[in-house]
Amino acid sequence: MAVTGGRPKPPPVFRAVVAVLRPLMLLITRPRRWRGSEHLPDGPFIVVANHLSSFDPFTLLHYLVDNGVWPRVLAKESLWRYPVVGWVVRKVKAVPVHRESAHAKGALVDAEEALAEGYAVVVFPEGTTTQDPGTWPMKAKTGAARLALRTGATVVPIAQWGAQKVIPAAGRAFKPFPPTPSDVLAGPPVDLSDLLDRADDPAAWEEATTRMMARITSQLAEIRGEAPPEVPFVRRPHLPR
Repeated sequence: MAVTGGRPKPPPVFRAVVAVLRPLMLLITRPRRWRGSEHLPDGPFIVVANHLSSFDPFTLLHYLVDNGVWPRVLAKESLWRYPVVGWVVRKVKAVPVHRESAHAKGALVDAEEALAEGYAVVVFPEGTTTQDPGTWPMKAKTGAARLALRTGATVVPIAQWGAQKVIPAAGRAFKPFPPTPSDVLAGPPVDLSDLLDRADDPAAWEEATTRMMARITSQLAEIRGEAPPEVPFVRRPHLPR
C-alpha cells in the first residue's frame, strides 16, 4: 500500500466524496474553531470522540481530512440504511458496528486490520448519540479500550460541539441554515501504558474507557465553558428488533 508521510493514501472515491461534500460543509459549519491538530500522529492511531448527532461524523471527518488524516470510521450499522448518509459511509469504507448483536466483535477485527495497514480509526465509544439531557458524553462501552489495549495504538481524544444544531441528537430534522459554528478540539494522547499488559482484563477495559471519556468530557467542558455532570449519564439499552 502506498504511504505518504506515514499515512496511507485514501481511496479515489473517498477523495471524490470529500470534494463533493466539502463546499457544503464549508457553508453549513462556520465559523470553525478547530484546534489540537499537533496531537494527530503521523501514522496509525485511534480517535475517540463524543457523539452529538448523526451529523458529527461529517464534522469530525472534515477536521481530520483537513489535517491530512483520511481515517476509517466505526459507525452504527443503521447509518447504512439512510439514502445519502448510507452512500457516504460505504464510499469512505466505514466499518459497520452491529450493536447489541453477535456481529459486534467483527468490527474490532476490521479496525485492527485498518490500524495494521496504517490508517487512523475513528471510534465513538458511547456507541450511539448521547441521551444525556445536557448533551454531555454518556457512560461508554469498552470497544475502543479493547482495541487500544490489543493493538497498543496511540489514542487521541477529540471533543466536538455544534453538530447537534444541524441535526438534533434525538431527531432527523436537517437544519443547514443559518450556518452553525463548529468547535473541534483534539487533545494529547491518553496514557494507557500501564494497562497494555492486561489486554484481556475487563477491569483494564473499564479503566481505559474511563480515562478516555474523562479526557473527552474535559475537552468538551473547555469548548462549552461549562462544568460537566459529576457522574456520566447511563443510556437506555437498545431494544431488540
